[in-house]
Amino acid sequence: MAAGVAPIVPLYEMTGKASGDLWVAGVDGYPGGWLIALARGTGAEARVHVAPRFDDVLALMEGAAVIAIDIPIGLPARVGAGGRAPERLVRPLLGERQSSVFSVPARAALWAADYREACAIALATSDPARKVSKQLFMLAPKIREVDAALRAHPEVVARVFEVHPELAFWRLNADCALGEPKKVKGRCYEPGIALRRRLLVAAGLPAGAVHANPPSGAGEDDLLDALACAAIALRIAAGRAQSFPHPPERDEYGLRIAIWA
Repeated sequence: MAAGVAPIVPLYEMTGKASGDLWVAGVDGYPGGWLIALARGTGAEARVHVAPRFDDVLALMEGAAVIAIDIPIGLPARVGAGGRAPERLVRPLLGERQSSVFSVPARAALWAADYREACAIALATSDPARKVSKQLFMLAPKIREVDAALRAHPEVVARVFEVHPELAFWRLNADCALGEPKKVKGRCYEPGIALRRRLLVAAGLPAGAVHANPPSGAGEDDLLDALACAAIALRIAAGRAQSFPHPPERDEYGLRIAIWA
């Protein structure tokens, strides 16, 4: 285990043997680094872990069949209207939740030194010309972290998949957009949180994990998003997930440009 990585903290472990032995991971960013929801078999066994860096996630999950992460992975050299193809394809599915899918600019814009430079590069590498949203640029450090790790460790690329929590919940909700937001005015919205918990339990994840307190520094929504990513990781491992687009596009480094659900 990499230095600085805390031991896995069991949230819930089902008594008896799980139906499968392969672990998968759902990964969501939070202020302290990365929140990892691990699941095994059909999801009846689940645990949570936190890691400060994505390299630590890879070290911890060395044996994971699938790592499904809520972060843009494949970054093209140029983009069209509405960002990459994955964003354009999944937004119409999400109804009122589609604003959670940010337009991802070209890789060079995300590696810019500051927001002003990022916007200048984005304008020059998009058609029609478009700046980077401030919300998306706030995620740039984590996007760069994952991008650098995958390019440095090509042996793990086949196991790492981009997912999006709201698309995950769309899938868990029988391919229907959710009618309740998870937050209102920056605070967790209980009807939306309760709906997402019900969907995760119905998908086979243990109620003890779904209703557990999140780790220090993380919110209820962060934990549920990580579990939703894990639910899609289970689908990917079972060969039941769909990529948007299908088949995935590839960037200049061979990284998939697709969101999976």
